[in-house]
Amino acid sequence: MDHRKRTLLGLALLGTISPVMALGKGGKAAPAKRHDALDAELAAIARDPACELASLSVLAIRNGKVVYEQQFGQRFYGNGAAPDKPVQRDTLFRIASISKMMTTLGLMRLVEEGKVDLDRDVSDYLGFTLRNPNFPDRAITLRHLLSHRSSLRDDVGYSWGADTALKDVLVPGARLYGKGGMWASNAGPGDYFTYCNLGWGITGTIMERVTGERFDRLMQRLLIQPLGLSAGYNPAELPNGAVSRLATLYRKRATDDNAQWNPAGPWVPQVDDYATRAPSEPAGIDNYVIGANATPFSPTGGMRISAHDMGTVMLMLMNGGVHNGTRILKQSSLDQMFSRQWTYDGKGGNGDSLDGLFNAWGLGNEQFPDDPATNTRLVEGGGFAAVGHLGDAYGLMSVFVADLKNKNGMVALVGGTSTDPLAYKGKYSSLARFQEQILTSMYRRAILVPEK
Repeated sequence: MDHRKRTLLGLALLGTISPVMALGKGGKAAPAKRHDALDAELAAIARDPACELASLSVLAIRNGKVVYEQQFGQRFYGNGAAPDKPVQRDTLFRIASISKMMTTLGLMRLVEEGKVDLDRDVSDYLGFTLRNPNFPDRAITLRHLLSHRSSLRDDVGYSWGADTALKDVLVPGARLYGKGGMWASNAGPGDYFTYCNLGWGITGTIMERVTGERFDRLMQRLLIQPLGLSAGYNPAELPNGAVSRLATLYRKRATDDNAQWNPAGPWVPQVDDYATRAPSEPAGIDNYVIGANATPFSPTGGMRISAHDMGTVMLMLMNGGVHNGTRILKQSSLDQMFSRQWTYDGKGGNGDSLDGLFNAWGLGNEQFPDDPATNTRLVEGGGFAAVGHLGDAYGLMSVFVADLKNKNGMVALVGGTSTDPLAYKGKYSSLARFQEQILTSMYRRAILVPEK
């Protein structure tokens, strides 16, 4: 079946996936300005049998104002013990690697306070020497970590329990060091881009070391509470009522094999399934040592937040670090964070683009120059250059992209897919096809077209 026919079929099924009305204060339905054509397009995308979406929550900002918010599908699919629950404006998603950008925003506040220096040897903060043994004379800095040029690799993992210190993994000869598979042998710090989750576990640990605060609570102080967000890196300590608003993340699987995609199978929970149980603290938390290993709180991917609150973060960035009249970050800090640190040479000589997914990077943020030659176009036909981040984990596919100069931006959170996204590739970028469709629809109907 060609894509046009699948889209028409999706439109015919709109009655089964009506967009959810935005919620006002107290959770009551609030009147919303209608974008009927955009609602219909997004609902069709969400129901497309080529790749059905378990849930979808989106937001668009035009000229510094939120002009569109909408939700589709279910944040929880009933299992007999609990009923279906629709996605709502305040539904929180585990946003995967967009968490890295949020962590970096917290870190930049510590830079402003003089607690860390982006170009200082991180060994000075960690309390042990962090060196690639193949390049022992070259220091690793936060700038290297934040731009994925540290020479670290994820080959031995990037998350460990509270009973493990990072030095037990990263220092040659330590009990979990093994053969040193976390270190590149052919490129030293600053030489080569390789996307590396482990760098954010180290960054979060440094943040703990210099403040004496546990990472999840530190991020509450640095970013979440100042912005008035209902969010967090630890489900067990989310604000009152937030757990009940969490989206369970799904993939469609064969009933007898949870490892295989099956578009005809059921929605199988992957993470954040708290319909019948409360989230628990990370294992071993009673013996947690602040500054030894922050990975139990996943600075790399563990933030839970709604699309609506991600819009609050985006507006703060667009307003030069100011939120509701209060300065959160200096404009100079944001300028440094979003300055280009690495650009792919197109040949693989200075980095791994991961089949065109990564082409340019700042500090904790990906950059999309809107160049058809490098697959960096976010919308069909081009016209939207942006900075931000993507996320992909446990079925979730997330996008946070902002044109900070023109104050336009989009957030799209997908809580699960029926088909392997790698088998549903985009037509003009390295995004999944449904991501291209969502962003293009919002760009054309909510950003290019003035609100009516």
